[in-house]
Amino acid sequence: MAAMMPGKVEVCCLIGDPVEHSLSPLIHNTAFRKLKLNFTYIAFKVSKNELKKAIEGLKALNVRGINVTIPHKTEVIKYLDQIDCRALEVNAVNTIVNYNGVLKGFNTDVAGILRTLEERKISVKGKKAVIMGAGGIARAATYALAMEGAREIIIANRTLTNAVKLARELKKSVKVKVRTLPLTVKALKTELKVSDMVVNCTPVGMSPHTDKTPIPKELLHEDLVVMDAVYNPLRTRLLREAEEVGARIVDGLSMLIYQGAEAFKLWTGREPPINSMRRAALRVLRGENW
Repeated sequence: MAAMMPGKVEVCCLIGDPVEHSLSPLIHNTAFRKLKLNFTYIAFKVSKNELKKAIEGLKALNVRGINVTIPHKTEVIKYLDQIDCRALEVNAVNTIVNYNGVLKGFNTDVAGILRTLEERKISVKGKKAVIMGAGGIARAATYALAMEGAREIIIANRTLTNAVKLARELKKSVKVKVRTLPLTVKALKTELKVSDMVVNCTPVGMSPHTDKTPIPKELLHEDLVVMDAVYNPLRTRLLREAEEVGARIVDGLSMLIYQGAEAFKLWTGREPPINSMRRAALRVLRGENW
């Protein structure tokens, strides 16, 4: 490996709350080392009331790139200098690039979801999908499925007003039938019977709360495609139980890797070593030594 010059290291980071579980530092630092780039990536826990100060501080420190996760993907928009058109349509930013003091926001979650669907050869054209959640990743998922020709999208969220707001915003950007539901067992029971896909965009089931699931097993069926944005653990309770009833499952790791790959290209101008990133993440998720 080429000798590093600490004074010239480009810094990238993740901001969110929580961030302790994130594999983003691992996958990006793996990619930087593989390509011998003088970059490093770290994670910062940033609470809601400290977001503005954090963005100002990172800008002042000339940080090259920033990933944004829960709960800041929409709120962060007001503190940026420029917003990419797709991020504006989705109304969520998960990647920021510092162009010589100008912070521009992008959404690479949409690309991550689209590439995952392509990788798994899953078509959503003419299909009915249920999206659970109304945060940043749910925004990306609804937009991605609408782009791919979904017939109908149902947004289910605990706070129904947030689901209604997301549905209203989505209708402005894409032509798709959108309905909203409260995220309850009673409401899901009726809809899942006649749905082709369900996507969990909530943190339910994420480590360390691996005994939790957003959908009781009895509501799942073999004709469903079940996607979970949670990637730690790799097999959430939702995915394990979906597999047991014969449903097709898609874990969250591919979404993480592909959205990260798009961010990596924006920061470095280089194609990332996706296979190396995936192998590094899998070793950790499987409890292997790293």
